Amino acid sequence: MTQASDVALDAAALRKWMLVSKDRLGARRAEIDALNVFPVPDGDTGTNMYLTVEAAAIAACEIADPEDVPGPMADAIARGALLGARGNSGVILSQLLRGLADVLRQADEPSGDTVALALGRAADLAYAAVSRPVEGTVLTVARAAAESASTATPSSVAQVARAAAEGAREALAKTPTQLPALADAGVVDAGGKGLVVVLDGLVEVLTGEVHIDDVSDEVIVAHEPMPHGEYTGPRYEVMYLLDAEDVGIPALRSRLDALGDSLVVVGGGGLWNVHVHTDSIGAAIEAGIDAGRPHRIAVTDLIEQQRHQPREITRVVVAVAHGPGVAELLEESGAVAVRTPPRGRPSTRDFVRAVTTSGAREALLLPSDADSTPVAKAAAEFLRDDDVRVAVVPSRSIVQTLSAVAVHDATAGFDDDVVTMARASSATRYGGVTVASKEAITTAGRCQVGDVLGLVDGDIVEIGDAVDDVALRIIDRMRSSTSELVTLVTGSEVPDDLVDTVGAHLQDALLDLEVVPGGQPFWPVIVGVE
Repeated sequence: MTQASDVALDAAALRKWMLVSKDRLGARRAEIDALNVFPVPDGDTGTNMYLTVEAAAIAACEIADPEDVPGPMADAIARGALLGARGNSGVILSQLLRGLADVLRQADEPSGDTVALALGRAADLAYAAVSRPVEGTVLTVARAAAESASTATPSSVAQVARAAAEGAREALAKTPTQLPALADAGVVDAGGKGLVVVLDGLVEVLTGEVHIDDVSDEVIVAHEPMPHGEYTGPRYEVMYLLDAEDVGIPALRSRLDALGDSLVVVGGGGLWNVHVHTDSIGAAIEAGIDAGRPHRIAVTDLIEQQRHQPREITRVVVAVAHGPGVAELLEESGAVAVRTPPRGRPSTRDFVRAVTTSGAREALLLPSDADSTPVAKAAAEFLRDDDVRVAVVPSRSIVQTLSAVAVHDATAGFDDDVVTMARASSATRYGGVTVASKEAITTAGRCQVGDVLGLVDGDIVEIGDAVDDVALRIIDRMRSSTSELVTLVTGSEVPDDLVDTVGAHLQDALLDLEVVPGGQPFWPVIVGVE
């Protein structure tokens, strides 16, 4: 272990905890995925917990100037995890974070006793969220962490965190004695392992101590994926966010419990995350409609997913995404999206981790902006030292990245794939519309704070008063007689009528229009012309 001075559990420490946990889970998610022994195709526990913590970390980083007190940061983390939770394990983890927030928001300077109380609240909420709790799972590990924290002496914040992590680790080692499936496979519980990684992250932030695993002779931790048995449970995984009054949730839980299994309903304050395995998709969604307003509904055919799950990834595409909509589109296309916080850029570690956790021995990196290109190249050099065949496909905008991903062919030769993607990227002109944050002299003249700026191929070429007007002007600059398609990646601040305005304008020019709800901040619209 390495050790540094203990630090307070303030807002900055909470945010750092999420970032450290994201890194630690990212580095170990393939290992945690491999621990899953149950024949459930959505059992990529490490990946689901990683994506949940990543969403929490992004939410934490969106608070530009956090207060010292931990409450607002804890609430942001809990909400981010709730909105981004993936799978059963991710939903339970989001509930654990909510339990911590419920207590931390009441304390300006959390003591060790406060943290112990918060861990107890987290375990209570996690158990309450699951319709049929099973011991030997992440629930057991969470309860053990809370119990160890409550008896820590001395009871400083750091000591409580150490005790919680150690109690969780001891409980994790015992999980094979509680679940026969784990004992038969010689592994520990995957969700419990993920929670231990997260708690170790808290200890690291508070004390500087980095825990190094020592594998017990009694528990063999699998490093190759466990083969799934034939899945015979409910066919569909149904997940949705639900806007609903708290009073109606017990009835919803009872109704959904009768429809299937793996039921988890978490949240509070009018927003809930619902997860259930069922054969009755319509009935599960109707239950949500009767309780409130379901949205972001996702349905996965578990049997088909298992049947077509790839056994080995030989080539991976890793692309930077500055908005949640673009990230989801990239992931649907089979790429690994490196999500960045507002005004953030990816690190070399982000690229390297995305490749190494995929297990692929060939990688194509798409930086999506000029500033990220040297970072991608540095990551490529690092990966080559690890015998990964890697290339950086030039892309200076997300629209170039989307064009390149659209022509990616994993069955083609590596060099052919690189050339094809690079050609598609370079054939796409890119532009965008943003708002000036300060007065400056540009290539289009002097701009004032609040002016709308139009950029083409990285240069400011238009200054105006309205996003719609500037967007049309840069599109006209970009298109030519051979242009066929205009792509709009709309941001979180896009005007309501922009798409209709551009669509009408392009109809007169006989150009096709594709709209991607990107959700990126600061850029109401990014434009690609092919």
